[in-house]
Amino acid sequence: MYGSTQQQGRRNRSNNLIVPQANASLQQLKYEAAQELGITIPADGYYGNMPSREAGSLGGYITKKLVQIAEQQLSGQGK
Repeated sequence: MYGSTQQQGRRNRSNNLIVPQANASLQQLKYEAAQELGITIPADGYYGNMPSREAGSLGGYITKKLVQIAEQQLSGQGK
């Protein structure tokens, strides 16, 4: 009727950027966050060997920074 849950899950899981031009800025944010947290980003770009704790910390920190940036922009204090 509405499609399987599995199909819906696949459709919703996407790492495609809505604004592709933001890729460079997001990569820069990732490297800055990793540096602040003392986490080494794999040179080959493969995160499979990174401990879950580090990957989770990095993702959480990036999310926190993105929320702060959005709040600043919404309040009119953006760059």
